[in-house]
Amino acid sequence: MPLREYIINDIKPLNINDKVGDLKMLFNELTYSHIPIENNSVYLGCVSETDVHCFDGKETIVDCQHILEGFFVRSDTNWLDVLETFAQHSCNIMPVLDQQNNYLGYYELNDIIGRFNETPFFAEPGGTLIVEKGIQDYSFSEISQIVESNDAKILGAFISKMDSDVVQVTLKIGDSGLNNVIQTFRRYSYNVVSGHEEDTYIENLKERSDYLNKYLNM
Repeated sequence: MPLREYIINDIKPLNINDKVGDLKMLFNELTYSHIPIENNSVYLGCVSETDVHCFDGKETIVDCQHILEGFFVRSDTNWLDVLETFAQHSCNIMPVLDQQNNYLGYYELNDIIGRFNETPFFAEPGGTLIVEKGIQDYSFSEISQIVESNDAKILGAFISKMDSDVVQVTLKIGDSGLNNVIQTFRRYSYNVVSGHEEDTYIENLKERSDYLNKYLNM
């Protein structure tokens, strides 16, 4: 999934010798969490809006350069790694450098998330299923075999939670009839954390049937 077309250049980095007041003014005009800073066309890092308000507007950025955060991605960085870097630094703007460390521009978080929403995991019809199993016992090959043995297709899968001894896997399955898949997961000792409406409906019917049997046997 190439991202280079999403590189934006409409906001130029401020210089390390610019005033903090200029930085504050730029934050007031924009909705970005960070602003890139450079020195002699060399990218130094980003200043967050939260940090910049701790300094007097008459100071220069060089006086507070210790608050610079040096995060960035490369122009060929995988889109998942780009999303991860956004999350790690709690930002909505991501500087992009080439292999020679030249500043190319930046990504906006909303653009990258929008690209993610176009993937089959979100765009294609299907059901979402969350299963969990012991961290030493699960395998993606087994998960795939369970799904495909029921004539269903996996549109996406990722580990959504991992504790010391249990792993949780979220699946997007391109098939409206997921009940057989769910029952097979249970036979393979997977705990179904969140299933399909069809499965919930069957469980509710079973509970009502059990209750009726108890009532009739009183």
